[in-house]
Amino acid sequence: MQELLTRSQAAEEAENQASNASPNPTMGEIIAARYSRRDLLRGGLAVTAISATVAPLALAVSDKARADTNTPTFTFKEVAAGSDDRMHVAEGYDADVLIRWGDPVLPGAPPFDPQNQTAAAQARQFGYNNDYLGYIPLDGSRRGLLVVNHEYTNEELMFPALKERQDTTGFKDMTEELVDIEMAAHGVTVVEIARDREDWGIVLDSPYNHRISPLTEMAADDGPAAGEQRLQTSGDPSGKRIVGTLNNCAGGMTPWNTYLAAEENFHLYFWTY
Repeated sequence: MQELLTRSQAAEEAENQASNASPNPTMGEIIAARYSRRDLLRGGLAVTAISATVAPLALAVSDKARADTNTPTFTFKEVAAGSDDRMHVAEGYDADVLIRWGDPVLPGAPPFDPQNQTAAAQARQFGYNNDYLGYIPLDGSRRGLLVVNHEYTNEELMFPALKERQDTTGFKDMTEELVDIEMAAHGVTVVEIARDREDWGIVLDSPYNHRISPLTEMAADDGPAAGEQRLQTSGDPSGKRIVGTLNNCAGGMTPWNTYLAAEENFHLYFWTY
């Protein structure tokens, strides 16, 4: 009997098959060629950048740089490894939940109910799996904008009823409505946060709060990309209208306090079970 995979498992399996036949060097090889061992020892950022790649050469350079220094980088007691339902932090530190999947971001967002999700509700609520946080200060360190990506979704965890049938039917019970909810959970969230004494909270009525999903229309009216041939589609021959953003992984902040979101692995969204 063929084992049924969740979509996330299927996506991981697909990563074992090369999707880019280009002979160009990998990012890891470019970084390894650019930075000398002395550069790595001087800059922890370079080590981190190399470690984030998968090129064996880059990893070897990074490992050697670590091996050549015994200077500790942490000033707190190490937290023991483990796996449970609690968040563990070092002694003397606290961790609080600021915002969770389904929490309201925009006016009119209903309270989160995992048993009664809709795409319209999710489009106004905080999205799913994120792996990048950026902060844009508005008032020093007391108020600012939190920018967050929402990279992917896990159907078997998002939808309780679907989870109950997953082991026997796979995802044959997926519907257009459920897919729309998933799409609305992707993208980017921009939300204002403020600090009251020692606690941070969400400013729910902030005019800065925003949700961008794969269905959000955006304009590219100016700049070097406006009208570029690679942006021209049958739906928009002008190349100045972009519809949505998908599978946003990582990101970055510019010196001008603007946020850069990065898309990846979009090819994994074009498959059938």
